[in-house]
Amino acid sequence: MVKLKEITRFLDELAPLSLQEDYDNSGMIITHEQDSIRGILITLDVTEEVVDEAVSADCNLIVSHHPVIFKGLKRLSPADHTGRAILKAVKNNIHIYSIHTNFDNVRNGVNGFIADRIGLTGTRVLLPRENVFRKVVTFCPKEDTRKILDAIHLAGAGIIGNYEQCSFRVTGTGSFKPNERANPYIGKNQELEESPEDRIEVQFPIWIQDAVLDALIHSHPYEEPAYYIQETKNISREFGAGIIGSLPAPADPESFISLVKEKLELKSVRYTQVNEKKQILKVAACGGSGSFLLKNAMNSGADAFITSDIKYHEFFDTEGKILMLDIGHYESEKYTKDLLHGLLNEKFSNIALRLSKVDTNPVRYT
Repeated sequence: MVKLKEITRFLDELAPLSLQEDYDNSGMIITHEQDSIRGILITLDVTEEVVDEAVSADCNLIVSHHPVIFKGLKRLSPADHTGRAILKAVKNNIHIYSIHTNFDNVRNGVNGFIADRIGLTGTRVLLPRENVFRKVVTFCPKEDTRKILDAIHLAGAGIIGNYEQCSFRVTGTGSFKPNERANPYIGKNQELEESPEDRIEVQFPIWIQDAVLDALIHSHPYEEPAYYIQETKNISREFGAGIIGSLPAPADPESFISLVKEKLELKSVRYTQVNEKKQILKVAACGGSGSFLLKNAMNSGADAFITSDIKYHEFFDTEGKILMLDIGHYESEKYTKDLLHGLLNEKFSNIALRLSKVDTNPVRYT
């Protein structure tokens, strides 16, 4: 068996909870005292039928994309579908963890999987996230610089895109006067000391701040290391909403729609009218409700935009300049189960992993 905290730690590293939108409720939704996990059931939604499936399969952890508790829950009753699912999970000691918009906001998450399915290359985040990074600045003796850098790099700091162990340092003079209670690494009590020091600056994502500071303090030789955390205004190319990339070769609109239907296994698609002579090469995508990204897709030069939950009047906003496809909410996210299964199986090969067989799509077509 695997401990629950090992699994949630992995999921939190995969899609940090600080990346979820303000309205979301990702993370641990239902938990109880038993922390040994016998099996995991992976699903898009948590319904009463899914909980029944978990019980039958002896899975005491459900990992879902959509949170079973999303909007404010004022009462718990078997009179509605949410209440029945929650009460049954609690009764059967089943944990529920949801990985929702935080998984949308990582490059290799929900949207990256859509891009891979339809063969997009050279992908990047469509709307990069702001204020993801902070910078730690500290000062130390020159001979200890490498030791400190190695420690905070090991904690995850200093990664910028495809580059690791990124840092900046400059040498200056530090001064300090230890009082009578101090145990100075350099200098003597009650005497002003001046010493050559390196100023070290390293960037890190906000969700590893505690680990970075712990590594800095434990690797630093000073009794009282001087450091500060600085907010940054840069954007991240690895985190944010939507994705954009290019097809291997241009396609006309009809051929592109057929490609999307084939690769995403769709029965039907709603789409905007566009000049039939238009060539589709650059494609943007957003799983789930992505109409808020239409302008970003258009401004980025995308020829087509794949998403769902488009309202009638929003189709007019394309003005015939971009081919917009509404493929359905469930349909745009159904492969999230496969993605999570693959990632969890790679990490935890010693635990039973099951894909839910319940079709939770509430929409039917004729």
